[in-house]
Amino acid sequence: MNRTTLSLLACATALAAVTAYATFDPPPASGASGAKAAAELPVQRTGLLCPAPSFSDIADTSYTSFTPVTKGTDGSGSATLQGATEETPDGSGAKKGGKGAQAVEPPLKPKVPGTPATGDTSGADAPAFIGTADGKYAPGWTVQETTEIAAGTGSGLQGVTCTPADTDFWFPGASTAAGRTDYVHLTNPDDSAAVVDIKLYGKDGAIKSEVADGITVKPHASEPVLLSTLTDEKEADLTVHVTVRSGRVGAAVQAQDDTGGGDWLAAAADPAGSLVLPGIPKDATDVRLVAFTPGDDDADLKIRLASSGGTITPAGNETLHVKSGMTTSADLGAVTRGEAGSLILTPADGSVPVVAALRVVRGTGAKRETAYIPATAPVGRRATSADNSGKGTTLSLTAPTADATVKVTASAGSEGGSPATKTFTIKAGTTQNVAAPVPSGLSGTYALTVEPVSGGPVYGARTLSATEEGVPGFTVQTLPSDRGLVAVPQAEQDLAILQK
Repeated sequence: MNRTTLSLLACATALAAVTAYATFDPPPASGASGAKAAAELPVQRTGLLCPAPSFSDIADTSYTSFTPVTKGTDGSGSATLQGATEETPDGSGAKKGGKGAQAVEPPLKPKVPGTPATGDTSGADAPAFIGTADGKYAPGWTVQETTEIAAGTGSGLQGVTCTPADTDFWFPGASTAAGRTDYVHLTNPDDSAAVVDIKLYGKDGAIKSEVADGITVKPHASEPVLLSTLTDEKEADLTVHVTVRSGRVGAAVQAQDDTGGGDWLAAAADPAGSLVLPGIPKDATDVRLVAFTPGDDDADLKIRLASSGGTITPAGNETLHVKSGMTTSADLGAVTRGEAGSLILTPADGSVPVVAALRVVRGTGAKRETAYIPATAPVGRRATSADNSGKGTTLSLTAPTADATVKVTASAGSEGGSPATKTFTIKAGTTQNVAAPVPSGLSGTYALTVEPVSGGPVYGARTLSATEEGVPGFTVQTLPSDRGLVAVPQAEQDLAILQK
């Protein structure tokens, strides 16, 4: 047998192995002509990162873990949360990176898919957590972190959905103004250090900083970076851009006000010409839009509000001109006027990629609370929201372009109760605060799973509310895809390629 024949056989064997693997776990379909339709299969592994919840000694934080039941998973798997601690050479994990200095027990142990698990911590010493799930626990695994602070800076409710690690994050809506205390939390889940750059953009463009580049986040550690230590400039509206030179991190901004409450600002959707910011509370007393375009061209945006009765243009705020590289804002006031609402941004003249977020205030005077709504991706195949209660939950859905039918499922309760399902039709150009199902015989908290059935794209947000001493505490989390399913193309061997 000559060398050419051996090479061809080796190539055929390798190709067969690769093709067989692609049948089970390939990259997404490329859309090549003649390819069979991709199948949707459950993901096999999920990682989530939860930031350290608070610097307040009187903070009380609850965690809720939930995995929806997903067809196609086997009976094995597990999910765990571990404190974000730097591993010592002997593997004991005794040295803490970032906040805190001791190893801690995880706040909860996830339950089997379909049932939420809950746990809590208190005070200022709770660390960030690194979560991993595989097997039947992985598809759509969601962890919610909700903190209640009775008084002081950031008082009220602060909530965040724990997110996967990534390398690029945009946060329009941060601030270094007097009275604001904003941190960007960076959590590294990997075995090697991550190197991170933080860029700040104000109303006049990029802000120079000698300490914002090359920030090292140690392995299995978390670093909170106070934005006011990166610049002396006092900016009411900032866009924060976090990029990772090496490694990957989870990132979220904790935006807190001395007198107006605060919340987590999750990363905005990637820059795009059209954006949707869903779930503005109907009793919002002040709404502020913050936008930024990272490209070389200015952006002109049409501003529309999708309310329960249809789409309208806010009086006096029909358009927004966003200069290249400069953070721009617009005060929309009490734009919802007692109705559920979502903001829709579209190009006025030529599509230019933009990132955006809303700062939303409920209440007035000394009894104010603040939350943030970043532009978000659509629900996609499925979205999941954990830590819901029978009275304090509002589910908001919007269909910006076409009618959509949506199925909403309430899980069993964390301490008891049976699942329940409802189906809703959202008319094109409207936002509806739907009467989401509640588990029968509910005890504890429950999860909501949103699944579009037909029609156009759907965007969603969930609001948690808890009024204490007249202060309308609330927090809003958007509902992008829970990443539980992945498109897997059909594949088969084709040895004809060896003859070319």
